[in-house]
Amino acid sequence: MGANPAMWAAGLVVVVMAAMMVGAEAALPRFAEAPEYRNGEGCPAAVEGAGVCDPGLVHIAMTLDAHYLRGSMAAIYSLLKHASCPDSIFFHFLAADDDGAGGEGAAAPGIEELRSVLAASFPSLRFEIYPFRADAVTSLISASVRAALEAPLNYARNYLADLLPKCVPRAIYLDSDVLAVDDVRRLWETRLPAAAVVAAPEYCHANFSRYFTETFWSDPQLGDRVFAGRRRAPCYFNTGVMVIDLRRWRVGNYRRRIEVWMEMQKEKRIYELGSLPPFLLVFAGEVEAVDHRWNQHGLGGDNVLGSCRPLHKGPVSLMHWSGKGKPWDRLDAGKPCPLDHTWKSYDLYIAEGDSSSASAPSLTALSSSALPAAAFSW
Repeated sequence: MGANPAMWAAGLVVVVMAAMMVGAEAALPRFAEAPEYRNGEGCPAAVEGAGVCDPGLVHIAMTLDAHYLRGSMAAIYSLLKHASCPDSIFFHFLAADDDGAGGEGAAAPGIEELRSVLAASFPSLRFEIYPFRADAVTSLISASVRAALEAPLNYARNYLADLLPKCVPRAIYLDSDVLAVDDVRRLWETRLPAAAVVAAPEYCHANFSRYFTETFWSDPQLGDRVFAGRRRAPCYFNTGVMVIDLRRWRVGNYRRRIEVWMEMQKEKRIYELGSLPPFLLVFAGEVEAVDHRWNQHGLGGDNVLGSCRPLHKGPVSLMHWSGKGKPWDRLDAGKPCPLDHTWKSYDLYIAEGDSSSASAPSLTALSSSALPAAAFSW
């Protein structure tokens, strides 16, 4: 005998709603609650009622999306753990305001979903999430050597000065695939002379010319002429770790300066990578140099072969898995690089089917096999 149409319809509604709920829950992974860290002696006292405008705050800016969320959570955990004044850190997250601005192959989760995940793992975290619309930059993005580099959220750092409150004087921008093993206040206190807008570790031994095409270098209006008259010879720097003076950025209208180069790229192919070359064109030779310990980058491995890479020589304050390989992907695949085990000790991710209590992983000592003996000498 056929089912009652009304009952069938009601049942269908229940099934659809259940599927929607499962989809919503599956949209973002689960994370454990991190230990709570509090300010120690000597930390600046909070100014009552000042909120985000409190002059004693350290401001960290990061993007936030589903694909790299696991990395972001580990990065936040590491920053808090090693901070002398964790209560004085304010996080500014830029998240996609619509589909298409998220990470590689990921639909953008709702901002409130992301807010709930952060609050659950870090109940005392001081943060705000700012919507970033893909249409602010989509028309300016050119094809890159890797599709992941074309994601609009990769360009959100260009708009920090527009999105963050005007009372925030500077911000440390960090990629989602970093791990701090030092007090980030040391980086925050980097001196920026009057002529500088951005401070970052520079790598002058790198072949700077390879970041631009032959078209760029052979054009008499471009090439070396672009960098003439700058404070120093242009050097490569990684935009995944930067201290940015937001007030000087606004006064100099640096967002527009970057956009001009992106517009030129649409007319004539002057570079192959994504969001990095426009930054180099605007700031190379004008960057205030920061010690390399604050961006031990390239740990994601070779972009073609995916081979593991060791740390550079010298002390380490921040590790950066820039490159194609991410530690969480390699760990899940059972093919981790040696340094991925260091990242794992900050991983708050709860695997599917794991019924254990949501408590943070124990932080094992960083082994001498993973880091050089002088890594933490300061």
